[in-house]
Amino acid sequence: MSASSTDSAAADPRLRVAYTGEPGAFAEEAVLRFFAAPEAVPLSSFHAVFEAVRDGAVAAGVVPVESSLLGTIRENLDLLWSFDLPIAGEITVPVRLALLALPGERLDTIERVYSISAALAQADEFLRSRPWAVQTAYNTAGAAKGIAERRQRRAAAVASARVAPLYGLDVIADDIQTGEHNRTRFAVLARRGEEAAARAAARPDAVAGSARTSLVFAVRHVPGSLYRSLGAFATRGINLWRLESRPWTERGSRWEYLFWADLDGDPAEPDCAEALAALAGETELVRVLGTYPRAAEE
Repeated sequence: MSASSTDSAAADPRLRVAYTGEPGAFAEEAVLRFFAAPEAVPLSSFHAVFEAVRDGAVAAGVVPVESSLLGTIRENLDLLWSFDLPIAGEITVPVRLALLALPGERLDTIERVYSISAALAQADEFLRSRPWAVQTAYNTAGAAKGIAERRQRRAAAVASARVAPLYGLDVIADDIQTGEHNRTRFAVLARRGEEAAARAAARPDAVAGSARTSLVFAVRHVPGSLYRSLGAFATRGINLWRLESRPWTERGSRWEYLFWADLDGDPAEPDCAEALAALAGETELVRVLGTYPRAAEE
């Protein structure tokens, strides 16, 4: 970031924070839940959010990384790896979905339903109850905005109910998601060395949790390597609460994988530091993606 852009950012008390979608999106809600006084900046893609943070166009970014119903948002894991931006925090947002349409529409007049694929999957049980044509859009709030701007009759969007008044739509069915405990976990991105500044701009309750660390590692191709790698944490009583593999595309050969893990602990603590040192001795690569306060669950 240039000196002039830094001075400009300092003059504005609001922190510019990028998210994907349109006003009313769940990602915008994540921005507002985490930061005390943000200027939420909507962008068209996850990649654009990472670029904006990397290039200093915004001070931070918020992207979804995991759904409690559908699992990991793998595109954003890959972007975390390729951009190497640290995770400065996390926030979880309850997923409550509604069916939105122009005033005057009813369930029996709807023919087409639009939303992002994840939201359609989260409302699949409800959507299969009627013979609607279901089509994907790039964002939940974007689907609602498109219907409003085109004055599209016989169409509805799956989105948060809070989107409806933003675009002059009606809620024609509420709480259409499957289950009552569905949540999306969002990562807060910052440039390296600016994680503390992002957390300083957060709401106090968003950064009050115990330490969590996200990391990536690659094991050696020898018997017992993964077992010994995980044992680095088990023998020191460190809870490893998420582990999954992703293809190591830069490796240049097939069937090479990176392991993504989240653990309860801080590398500044002796047990965690020892565990990471033991892990490094068993692996080809270890990259810590960030240490940050664990999100509070509602």
